[in-house]
Amino acid sequence: MDTWLKRVRKGIGKKLASIHRWNAWMIVFLAVSGLILPWGAWREILGAGRVWLKWLHVGVGLALLLPVLYYLLLAGKHWSLLKGRPAQKWNVFIVLFIMAGWILSGVVLWQFRAFGPSWSNPALTIHDTFTWIGLPYIIYHSLTRTRWLKEPHRRTVRNDINIQTEASPVSTEPLYTRRAFIRSAIGLGFAVTLGPSFIKWLSSSLSSSGNVEELVQKDGNHLLPAPQPAAESLPPVGGGSQGSFRIYTVTPIPSFNNSNWSFTVDGLVNKTLKWNWEEFVKLPRSVQVSNFHCVTGWSVYNNTWEGIPLKQLLDQAGVQSSAQTVKFYSGDGEYTDSLTMEQAQMKDIMIAVMLDGKPIPSDLGGPVRLVVPQMYTYKSVKWLNRIELIAEDHIGYWEARGYDKDAWLPSTKRS
Repeated sequence: MDTWLKRVRKGIGKKLASIHRWNAWMIVFLAVSGLILPWGAWREILGAGRVWLKWLHVGVGLALLLPVLYYLLLAGKHWSLLKGRPAQKWNVFIVLFIMAGWILSGVVLWQFRAFGPSWSNPALTIHDTFTWIGLPYIIYHSLTRTRWLKEPHRRTVRNDINIQTEASPVSTEPLYTRRAFIRSAIGLGFAVTLGPSFIKWLSSSLSSSGNVEELVQKDGNHLLPAPQPAAESLPPVGGGSQGSFRIYTVTPIPSFNNSNWSFTVDGLVNKTLKWNWEEFVKLPRSVQVSNFHCVTGWSVYNNTWEGIPLKQLLDQAGVQSSAQTVKFYSGDGEYTDSLTMEQAQMKDIMIAVMLDGKPIPSDLGGPVRLVVPQMYTYKSVKWLNRIELIAEDHIGYWEARGYDKDAWLPSTKRS
């Protein structure tokens, strides 16, 4: 009986070791690629390669199902060997829970168009949570299964007759207890995920006592006079933005002042329009409430935008019959995107200058940005300073790197 049990343990042990090995390599790849994909600097370095990395990330994430399913086939035998070991049973539950959460939330993010923002937004939060808390736990789980952490170090003693192995006087205790590791990992996870939000909230709270012009100066954009909010913007008619913006850029965030900022509407128009800042802030503006959905899965709801409808500017310039595309330029000198003439007629597209009754901060695309509520926000060009009407098609910055040219949200009105 003992011999049989040893054989079973040995066989299960080899299979579990194989599962751990493949699982570890997959998680290492997913962790590294998952950190690279949203990082602005890597987006520019990788270029179109980012799309390939994204699909590799998705493919490996789906392949992570294989070691999980393989383990489930062995679970009955493994469970019988864990009799009387409740701590190890709980560990299995925790690891499987983390893996399931990762895979399921990843599938929702992968198929974001099918699920829509109401699903992809919480899925991103879940995915991030499992990454910052689950990843350190799984790394610890793997490390504590290696012999150099579980067993005493051994040294080989040679003599004339045979070779003996002696245990060195090293403690058999793990280098770091499971409880201490989990506590540190959770603390680090909360610090990384909540820290930036707290700093941003604190900065906003400290600056809220100043007037609008002081906020513009502190933001890095030195444009005066500051735009004055309309009555509907204070308090925000939408009740204030709900959610947190994640900042993605392809260049360093630019700053502007009265001498280097202007706004132009040109190309295939009857009348070229151009304003400096002092003239632009005097243009009549309207207020609208819309949601803000990023293609990476997060959303910010009930934003009160104040600005100039795109259709109003196009009517003022006069569109020539040969114009087929509206091209938008970012003041960073790098980013562009476009809409068809038909898409550009949507009534809710806005050239925004204020968000929730305050000037748009530079990290969110201020002083002026495009807002296209019915499309994912890579269409909503930041630091907008030029609109050109052209006869040909235009492939935008991210479309040239693999994004869809039509960025429609699910169930949009398209009008």
